[in-house]
Amino acid sequence: MRDIVAELAERRRIARLGGGEKYIDAQHGRGKLTARERIDLLLDPDSFEEIDMFVEHDGQEFGMQDKKIPGDGVVTGWGTVNGRPIYLYAKDFTVFGGSLSKAHSKKINKVQDMALRNGVPIIGILDSGGARIQEGVDALGGYAEVFQRNTLASGVIPQITMVMGPCAGGDVYSPALTDFIFMVRNTSYMFVTGPGVVKTVTNEEVTAEELGGAKVHTTKSSVADGAYDNDVEALAELRRLIDFLPLSNQTGVPEQPSHDVRDRVEESLDTLVPDNPNMPYNMMELVTKMVDEGDFFEIQKDFAKNVIVGFGRIEGRTVGVVANQPMVLAGVLDSDASRKAARFVRFCDCFDIPIVTLVDVPGFLPGTSQEYGGLIKHGAKLLFAYAEATVPKITVITRKAYGGAYDVMASKHLRGDMNYAWPTAEIAVMGAKGAVEIIFRSSIGNDEEIAARTSEYEDKFLNPFVAAERGYIDEVIMPRNTRRRVARSLALLRNKKLDNPWKKHDNIPL
Repeated sequence: MRDIVAELAERRRIARLGGGEKYIDAQHGRGKLTARERIDLLLDPDSFEEIDMFVEHDGQEFGMQDKKIPGDGVVTGWGTVNGRPIYLYAKDFTVFGGSLSKAHSKKINKVQDMALRNGVPIIGILDSGGARIQEGVDALGGYAEVFQRNTLASGVIPQITMVMGPCAGGDVYSPALTDFIFMVRNTSYMFVTGPGVVKTVTNEEVTAEELGGAKVHTTKSSVADGAYDNDVEALAELRRLIDFLPLSNQTGVPEQPSHDVRDRVEESLDTLVPDNPNMPYNMMELVTKMVDEGDFFEIQKDFAKNVIVGFGRIEGRTVGVVANQPMVLAGVLDSDASRKAARFVRFCDCFDIPIVTLVDVPGFLPGTSQEYGGLIKHGAKLLFAYAEATVPKITVITRKAYGGAYDVMASKHLRGDMNYAWPTAEIAVMGAKGAVEIIFRSSIGNDEEIAARTSEYEDKFLNPFVAAERGYIDEVIMPRNTRRRVARSLALLRNKKLDNPWKKHDNIPL
């Protein structure tokens, strides 16, 4: 018996070394942690239960029959984050460069199946050279098996990818099918074809960082939802995000003890909106003063900054926040902002996370670049997402709500449950000056007459009371009481039931 126990201990020691000390040192030399070190940082201490530690590939080509390492380049299992379970897999770059083989993919498939069956989130930590070319089509088939499970799990359990090294070719599509992607600056990158192929095909010279680094994917492509300076920071923030998310679409939002009172009054909000309607202000101030203890996890903060999306808590329960940002492009909706907000709204609706929408939007961004880029369809994505959503929807209009953008931003007409307005709200088809120039274009006179007509239009329409008189606004509230009003509404709507007509699936305008 002692011999068997000793053999088990030795086998585990060898498996935990991955590719060996030489490759571990090389990994550290690149400023990266190993797969097991990352798992230790992500999970609660001593909570990791590994699965398939001793699995090896069965490849026989190109000398691979003589190169077998336990684990085969990916560490899989489950553990807890602040006491809540998750499944995970972490690619081990020290073993065959983390490349995917048939055996490697089967290990991932096993934890994917277990996560879906048990209704638990799954985290993928990627650091890989791509497909194991010595296995050819077996590796390609392995990727497809992962993709199929990503798709079936979508909207059922949260799926998060942390890219912490290279991620190229087939490896990029599994992250793209998950709910959130995060990267590490200067050590991670994602692209379908690498710099060498790009140069061969297009004669364009580009570095891996320029082609698919964290800055590219968080500011330009919107592929990634956030980036961090190093592995430690990235995993700490991932733990924080997991705390906001339900385990599955059946469990409801998590609830944590909160020391923040419902009736907290924020008198500074009464002066947040400037007297000059053309002056910007920072909507993030309202967001942080509304949620519990100012704790807000922003998603895609470096992309389409004219809209803010992210998670907070109100009375200890997770809410999703969507807010126009007047500090950037006056808070206007464009193609990028519409796509960003639409995807976030749909995620919240998948997992029964209530949505709080803070509105200050002068409309959709005009111009040929927007129209040629499909603004109509991208704007329709956000409209579709809000109209489809059945979760509790609370809307607060702080200032401008003009034109079609008023409709799109969780208006009462899109089944908003409680729609509030501050006294500074302006709900109209457009701004006063533009409206006057259209209404009176055949009879308008001098500047004095224009000013008088503009003032008349402002008095009649640029306020919240016309909408309130028609029931499109449920109440005009004092800004200082926003948190209390939102919190009370969310408590009332906790057991809301609303069903859409049966369908196999919808056909959102992609």
